[in-house]
Formats: sequence, C-alpha cells, structure tokens
Amino acid sequence: MEIWPAIDLLGGKCVRLQQGDYDRKTVFGDIPSEMAQQWVSQAADRLHLVDLDGARDGEWINEQVVRDIVSSVAVPCQLGGGVRDEQTISRMLDAGLSRLVVGTQAIKRPDWFRSMCEKYPHKLALGIDAKGGLVATDGWLEVSEVTAIDLARQFVDVPIDAIIYTDIAKDGMLQGPNFEAMQQMSEAVDIPVIASGGVTTADDVSQLTDAGLAGCIIGRSLYEGQLELAEALAAAVR
Repeated sequence: MEIWPAIDLLGGKCVRLQQGDYDRKTVFGDIPSEMAQQWVSQAADRLHLVDLDGARDGEWINEQVVRDIVSSVAVPCQLGGGVRDEQTISRMLDAGLSRLVVGTQAIKRPDWFRSMCEKYPHKLALGIDAKGGLVATDGWLEVSEVTAIDLARQFVDVPIDAIIYTDIAKDGMLQGPNFEAMQQMSEAVDIPVIASGGVTTADDVSQLTDAGLAGCIIGRSLYEGQLELAEALAAAVR
C-alpha cells in the first residue's frame, strides 16, 4: 500500500488543520520544501500536497511554494486545492506535479471533470471529502446532498487515476480512520482508493492495507511524532 506524507500549505507555510477548520491550524514549518526533503530523506517515495488557500479561494495560491517543493525532491508529488479550470490543470502539470486532485469541480461540473479526465488520462484523481457520508466542497466549507459513494460511481467509466477519500470528522484528530467508510468505498468502485483522515498508528496502516486500500495519506501523526514514517512504510507491506 502506498504511503503519502501530507504537506498542507496555508500562507506559504506547512500547517495542519483539525477537521478542516481554518481557525484551528498548527504551523509545522515555515519552509515547506525543507519538510518535503525531510520526508524523502526518511524514505518517502511520494508526497501529497494540499493548497489550503487554493481550496478555499478557488485558484492556485501557493504556486511558487509548490514549484519549490517539486524541484527540491525526486519523487512524485500530487496536489489538491484550487484545481478548478483547464488552464490551472495545464500549469500545474507543467510544473512537474505527477497527479492533481479535483474535488469541488467534480461535483459542481461533472461533465467538465469527465472531459478533463479524458484529455489528461490518469493525471487526475477524484477528491472526495465527506462529512457524515455526504460530500463537502469549497475547502470543506459547504456540504452537498450527494453521498460519497454515489459521487464515486458517477466516474467509474472515465480514466481517473485514483480516489482520495477523506473523512473530515477524523482529519487531524489522531483518533484513527473511518475504516468502515474507507472499506465500503474501496469495495464500491473498481478504482484505487487512497484513505485520508485520522491515520495515527502503524496498526491503522495495517488495517487499511488488509482492507484493500491502495494507499493512505498521513499528516498530523507524522508531524507530532505519534507515528514514525518508517513504521508506516513497514506496516503498509502486504
């Protein structure tokens, strides 16, 4: 199973939020590219980047910071947050990002998302952020009436590369993932599912591996030292 250390960007800094609340942030580094290098030096072979400003404001805000990260490490980096139009997609991919995570526009403009998946096959992932099983959008500030699984099933016939599935209630809380929701999603669609939110211990990683998840994103537990990256990588071996 893939392990994706998370680097969340807000105001050019590396931060973590609790349950997606912009008012409940902790700053973990002023120079995100140095954080990226730290994870790679500990054997990370991929990185998950989030432009939190972009997710909230609908445009690529932390562009230079992202470019600095991508140029400073030799591992694939995926980015979510602010991926709202084709011009931005093209610019982000040209910057060297390996994959982009699209959430808000996939639910608000599904036909557009389909066309982008066809134009950029296996370069886009569907980002599904859920509160109580319902999809949240716009940096988690709005909650729709669409269930996470129903949204995922809309796109099983297009060449998306993965589903990044976040349970917002678990995110940043260090209380373990929503195993049931993650497994249900993994079983509902024939698309690789990457779990996000609440991964805290090596046992959490093992359980997600056993449940058939393709990968998991780990944030606060790595930054606060509750989980060592080496432990997570070892637990992810099937």
